[in-house]
Amino acid sequence: MYRFLLCTRYLRTRFIAIASIISVMLGVATMIVVNSVMSGFQHETYNRLHGILSDLVVEARGMEGIPNPQAVMDEIRATLGDDVEAMTTNVHVPAMLRFKIRDQWFTRQINLIGIDRDSYADVGDFSKYLLHPGNRKQVDFGLRQGGYDKRIPNAGWAGRRFRVATERRLEQQRARFAALENPPGESPTEDATDTTTETAETEATNEAVVIDGSADPFLAMQSEEEHQIFDPMREQHDGIVLGYALASERVMNPEGEVVDYFRCRPGDDVQVVFPGVGSPPTIGKSLFTVVDLYESKMSEYDASFAFVPIEKLQHDRGMVDAVSAIQIRLADGVDLETAKLRLQERFPAMTSPFFIQSWKDLQGPLLAAVQMETTLLNILLFLIIAVAGFGILATFYMIVVEKTRDIGILKSLGASSRGVMSIFLGYGLSLGVVGSGVGVIMGLLFVANINRIAELIEVITGKEVFDPTVYYFQEIPTIINPVTVLWIIAGAMSIAIGASVLPALRAARLHPVEALRYE
Repeated sequence: MYRFLLCTRYLRTRFIAIASIISVMLGVATMIVVNSVMSGFQHETYNRLHGILSDLVVEARGMEGIPNPQAVMDEIRATLGDDVEAMTTNVHVPAMLRFKIRDQWFTRQINLIGIDRDSYADVGDFSKYLLHPGNRKQVDFGLRQGGYDKRIPNAGWAGRRFRVATERRLEQQRARFAALENPPGESPTEDATDTTTETAETEATNEAVVIDGSADPFLAMQSEEEHQIFDPMREQHDGIVLGYALASERVMNPEGEVVDYFRCRPGDDVQVVFPGVGSPPTIGKSLFTVVDLYESKMSEYDASFAFVPIEKLQHDRGMVDAVSAIQIRLADGVDLETAKLRLQERFPAMTSPFFIQSWKDLQGPLLAAVQMETTLLNILLFLIIAVAGFGILATFYMIVVEKTRDIGILKSLGASSRGVMSIFLGYGLSLGVVGSGVGVIMGLLFVANINRIAELIEVITGKEVFDPTVYYFQEIPTIINPVTVLWIIAGAMSIAIGASVLPALRAARLHPVEALRYE
C-alpha cells in the first residue's frame, strides 16, 4: 500500500513529472496523427494504382507485340484455371498529342493505349474513372449529346456544333475584312485571293470549316474527297478518352477557389502522332475526337494517359491482330505472387517472347518509396518519446538523490529492496500510462478534426496547408489502425518503464545505515 501512496504523491506534487507526462503525451499524439495520415495516403495510393492496373500483365518484349493473343490467353486459362476472373488485351505506345487553343498549337507527350471497349473495364476500375455516367456503365467511343460532368462546360455535341459555327463565322468575318482591304479595281494580293476563294467554297458547300489546308494539320491529313464530305457539325472522328490533367490545368483563382482551365473538352478534335511497327519504325498519325475524360486522381496517369479503340490503333500501326499486352484480373482470395510464379514457370523469361509482372512490380519504386517514408517517419517520431524517456531518467535520478534519507528510513522500517524498487518502477509506469492515455485521446481527436484544423490554419496563415492542385484530394485522407495505436502505447510505456529501471536499481541497492547518514 505504501508503494501506491508514494507513487501518487510524487506524481501529484512534482512539476517535473508533469513535464515528463507532456513529453510522452505529445510524442504519442504526434505518432498517431502521422501514422493515420500516412496510412490514409498509402491506402488511397494503393487503391488507385490497383484500380488503374490489372492484377497481372503479360507484356510483349518488342514493339511488334504478341502476334496470336488468343492462343496465349487460352494457355493462361489452362494454367490458372478458375483463378482467372477476367482478361483483356491492349496496345500501348508512346505518342504525341496536338491540340489547338486560340489559333495556337500545343503538343504533349502521352501514353496512347488501345483498349477493348467490351472487356477492358472488367480487369480494373477504368470505367469508374470516366466522367460521363453513360460511359461508366458501358465504355463507348461515340460522342455523347450531353450529360458530362458539371465541371466541363460546353461538352458534347452541343458544344462541338457551337465551336464549329463560331469558327465559321470568324472565317467569314476575316474574308470580309480582307475583301474591304482590297476593293474591286485593285489587284488583290495572293493571300486575299486565297481567302476569297475559301469563302466562296464555304458559302457554296457549307460542309467544312474553311482553313488553309497547308497550315492546318487536321485538313492536311485528309484527302480532297474527305475534306468535302466530312462535316464536323454532324460527324466525329474516332473517339479518344484523355486524362483529366492532360486536358485541363488546375489553378487557384483570385478568390482562392480551385478551378480547372480546360485546354480541350469532349467534342474537340485532336491529332495524335505515334510510331508504327516497321523496321525502322514508321510514323503514323490520326485524327480523333475527344469523347470523354479520365480522372483517376493520380496526376502521373491523368496527365499522360489517352485511350482509343484497340482496332483503330492496331490498324494505324500495322499490327493486324497483334497486341502489346494481356491484362489479367484474378478472382477474390487468389494469392497474387503464387499466380505470378505459376505463369512465369509456364512462360519462362529466357525462352518466351514476353514477360509477366504484377501491378506491384510495375509500381515497385513508388510503393517502396511510400513504405520507406512511413518507416523513417515512425523511427524519427519515436525518438521524440525516447527524449521524454531520458527526461524521466534524469528526473528519477534526482528524486533518488533527494530522497536518500527517506529511502533509508523505509528500509530501516522493514521495506525490502524489491519494494523500494517497485516504487520507482510504479512511478515510471504511472507516467507512461497517464502520458500515453492523454496522448491517444489528443491524437484521435486531432485526426477526427484534421480537415477542420487545416482550414483554420489556412485562415490564420493565409497559405494552403493541403493544396488540392498538387494532391488531387478533396480532403486529407486518414485511417486509424487500432494495431498501430496499441503498438505506440506499448512503446511509450516501455520507454517510460525502461527509463526508471536504473534509478530504481540504485535506490534498491542503498544500504539503510549509509542512507540515514546521508547529509
